Amino acid sequence: MTTLIERRLSPEEEELAKKRQELAELQVQLADRELSFASRRAELAAFEGKYLRRVGVLYAELDEYNAKIAELMAKEVGTEEHRATATQARAQAAESYAASHGEAAEAKDLPIPAELKSLYRDVAKRVHPDLSVDEADRKQREHLMTEANRVYQNADADSLRRILQEYADSPDSVRGTGVAADLVRVLRQLKQVRNRLAQIEEEMALLEGSAVAILKTQADDASRQGRDLLAEMATKIQGQINSAREHYKAVSRA
Repeated sequence: MTTLIERRLSPEEEELAKKRQELAELQVQLADRELSFASRRAELAAFEGKYLRRVGVLYAELDEYNAKIAELMAKEVGTEEHRATATQARAQAAESYAASHGEAAEAKDLPIPAELKSLYRDVAKRVHPDLSVDEADRKQREHLMTEANRVYQNADADSLRRILQEYADSPDSVRGTGVAADLVRVLRQLKQVRNRLAQIEEEMALLEGSAVAILKTQADDASRQGRDLLAEMATKIQGQINSAREHYKAVSRA
């Protein structure tokens, strides 16, 4: 009769198994929070793009008229105060134009498919920099996560798959050492993941307190009331543009 002898785990092995399980659970939590954060960033970027295309361009037009009026007044009156006002108005017009015609204005309100969210979650779970074991591994992971955030906002599922495959094929993804070293590594990973989770909460709070997030909340509230807040803003600014245009014509003829 064969006697089966079951080897008991050493205290170090038991601790390693416990910490690995804890790390696995935190990895899932981290991936979920990274997904929520990335989704919210993409949502707000899309709203900001819509705002800039519908309202920002009108502010840019209004600021351009105001700058022209200020420059005419500076030329006519010639005081230092009027020249300073004209310089400031021109800088504001340039800033408004750049914002309303820049990269942020191009962000589109793309739907985020469930498959894309699942892929991003897999990337965050497997490639996240806070799971790195050394500096070289961290640098590679940081590069891949930065790329993952970019393509996620563009709803590019193929690129997310490529990122997953790229890390899976990397020699740096293959590790194998003793129990003591593995335990130290897992403990460091746990600390990194906890720190990142805390950082995400801080960054999410800042994001929700941003002007774009506040405006989107107002727009969502208005939409539930059957109103289009951006259209209302555009109508109001268009009226200001019309007044500024007439003012500019009057100053030009003077």
